[in-house]
Amino acid sequence: MAIDIKVPTVGESINEVTLTKWLKKDGEWVERDEVIAELESEKATFEINAEQAGLLHTIAKEDDTLKIGDTVGSIDETAQKPAGTNKPMEVKADSANSDDKKVAEKNEAQPKENQLPQADERKKDLKASPVAAAIIADKKIDTNKVTPSGSGGRIMKHDVMDALANPGRTIGQEMYSRTENAKKMSNLRKTISRRLVEAKNQTAMLTTFNEVDMSAIMDLRSKYKEVFKKTHDVGLGFMSFFTKACCFALQEWPAVNSRIDGENIITHEYCDISIAVSSPKGLVVPVIRNAESLSMAEIEKEVVQLAVKARESKLTIEEMTGGTFTITNGGIFGSLLSTPIINIPQSAILGMHNIVERPMAVKGQVVIKPMMYIALSYDHRVIDGRESVSFLVRVKEMLESPEQLLFGKDPMKALLQL
Repeated sequence: MAIDIKVPTVGESINEVTLTKWLKKDGEWVERDEVIAELESEKATFEINAEQAGLLHTIAKEDDTLKIGDTVGSIDETAQKPAGTNKPMEVKADSANSDDKKVAEKNEAQPKENQLPQADERKKDLKASPVAAAIIADKKIDTNKVTPSGSGGRIMKHDVMDALANPGRTIGQEMYSRTENAKKMSNLRKTISRRLVEAKNQTAMLTTFNEVDMSAIMDLRSKYKEVFKKTHDVGLGFMSFFTKACCFALQEWPAVNSRIDGENIITHEYCDISIAVSSPKGLVVPVIRNAESLSMAEIEKEVVQLAVKARESKLTIEEMTGGTFTITNGGIFGSLLSTPIINIPQSAILGMHNIVERPMAVKGQVVIKPMMYIALSYDHRVIDGRESVSFLVRVKEMLESPEQLLFGKDPMKALLQL
């Protein structure tokens, strides 16, 4: 009896998905609960698991757009499991290269946790020397981008090293190629495009700028990063400082933490901070819920957890839904200054940038300081100039005097109740 594999319901507002990848081939044996395919909606990536063990028969093709409930394939549970299904795959190795053989033998003598990936983790038809195959598996190199120089089309160690040293082009390829490639836009990329255009067309967006002296935060991180890591089992980054500062500033200037809903302005008394993360399939914005009530360590752990999920395309719709304010960090890519686009229906977004040492005038003297430009893009329909500028100045003040993050104000003023 064949069991149909159908597109599952992945969200209330999602009507169609794209079959991005078959993890199992047509006619291949699959075990129960084994992941057999990946689907992508306009918001996230999902997996399809086998309901029963059996032979897989695929119907839909990769890059097909499917409706919820469509049949993508079937599993014949009455079929007999083929013999040798679990037999390890072998690598066609070049036994003529004595240097590679010595290195391979050395790897075999090492403890398992230090060994390079074994042959069953490599591509079945890969023609490569043992060391070259190990490097390919470890670095996840696309062999189509490696030009083999060994006999019979075998990939040698130096071929792989050349490919690593020249990413983005095939060795031997002309530098001035005029090749064009067409690739279907994914549902996620379509959604990103649509939302960015809506933000530009449907909001009265303006951007205000300021600059922050990062000396205090950098000194604080240098002094406490080791003990922080040991105590909380997470690194002390910049994002926790910015998130904390924004939470205090949002509570002081609630208009920045608002959104338009029809003819009403909804003001949030909580801070759900969206963190823009670059993933392999596009920009995603997971949310840290109630960030105002979290400690520095808890914020850092949330950031790391969400970033890892984003890179592995494992974020759920719930983790990307909502958010009252967004922080994006273009500085990790080297951006000096930018005007970030509002993440609708929110009304504001803070842009972080690269830290650059620049000469600054301090009490009549020129001093070299590590400076960062910060930008706040905001919807002028909701937020006035006074509120946007005051919000950004407040963030700047707390970052330059991080002790204010304890109370949201200067400790001396808190002591004197000023």
